Amino acid sequence: MARVMAVTGNEAVAEAFRQINPDVCAAYPITPQTELMQRFAAFAANGKVDTEIILVESEHSAMSACIGAATAGGRVATATCGPGLALMWEMLFVASGMRLPIVMAVVNRSLSAPINIHCDHADAMGARDSGWVQLWSENAQEAYDNTIQAFRIAEHVDVRLPALVCMDGFIIGHSITRIEFLEDELVKGFTGEYTPLNPLLDIDNPKSFGPLVLTDQYHEYKYAQHEVMWTKVRDVVLGVAAEFEKVSGRRYGLFESYRLDDAEIALVILNSAAGTAKDVVDSFRERGVKAGLLKPRLFRPFPYAEVAQALGGLKAVAVLDRADSFGGYGPVFTEVCSALYPLAKRPAVINKIYGLGGRDFLPQHAERVLKELEEIAQTGRVSVIKEYIGVRE
Repeated sequence: MARVMAVTGNEAVAEAFRQINPDVCAAYPITPQTELMQRFAAFAANGKVDTEIILVESEHSAMSACIGAATAGGRVATATCGPGLALMWEMLFVASGMRLPIVMAVVNRSLSAPINIHCDHADAMGARDSGWVQLWSENAQEAYDNTIQAFRIAEHVDVRLPALVCMDGFIIGHSITRIEFLEDELVKGFTGEYTPLNPLLDIDNPKSFGPLVLTDQYHEYKYAQHEVMWTKVRDVVLGVAAEFEKVSGRRYGLFESYRLDDAEIALVILNSAAGTAKDVVDSFRERGVKAGLLKPRLFRPFPYAEVAQALGGLKAVAVLDRADSFGGYGPVFTEVCSALYPLAKRPAVINKIYGLGGRDFLPQHAERVLKELEEIAQTGRVSVIKEYIGVRE
């Protein structure tokens, strides 16, 4: 039976870590992630896990310690956000290049300057090309469920890649909500015992990790890394989700399709803002407007073919980004456009930048975008492709 409790998103992910009981966690405090690892460190201090907590001087050191522990053969987890994730930049590539199944919670936070501790997605979007599997979470329940599944995905013999689980800072991380926790033994049975692959501590079988590789092999090495991410991860994500549904009753896929079956216009939006947008989609449906929503869950690798199938028959789509690629379009927008480009007939697509630095995404913002999509669907004309919404005049 599930345990139902009222907790924050940070507490929910800390509870998932407790149930999984990794061998090592190295982390550094940074708002709004601090509460997560503080809660987990309390579990360790009180003997509820036997995880080795490593206190470090920076997030770069935290990921370095995680890499060392994972290379030695341990099951490893950590958490960070915002500037902390940015400080890990070099080591993110090392972790993925060495095929280490580290799981990291990212409590999304904006990047300086100016300094801002609140939510946007610039941190994880900055890490999108680092070779980590990315899962995104609308609410605390999804963050808890995604964390449990992330261990199975990362450690799968066909994958062996690090994975990060995103949830919006403060909006989800610090908000108290109803969570259904699975029983400890069920989680332990689902994740199973960790089987290291080529651990350095197996001294009877010497090996090296991260050696110098020059032009004669580096290209092929990266091709092998690409092949795993491109051809293996999506099937593993779906397989793990199917098994998770059997034990939890909660269904997950590569993305969530909300009222898309007969939709003519749709929003594409990540994480907590999707919940707000769904309510507005419902209100448009009540008026007879065939609106829908697609909420990405797996952002890396991006499920291009599946997204194209879900959106290809629509008349107009708005992709909302909580991050900007300055001088370009928003990162989610570029992925969706890439997915749709091969189609002979495709919807008009526009890009809206919203919610930077924790600016509220309000129902009226979603309503305004859907009204614009209605007009585009009727006229076939797009006046502005990229626009910031919610800007104060």
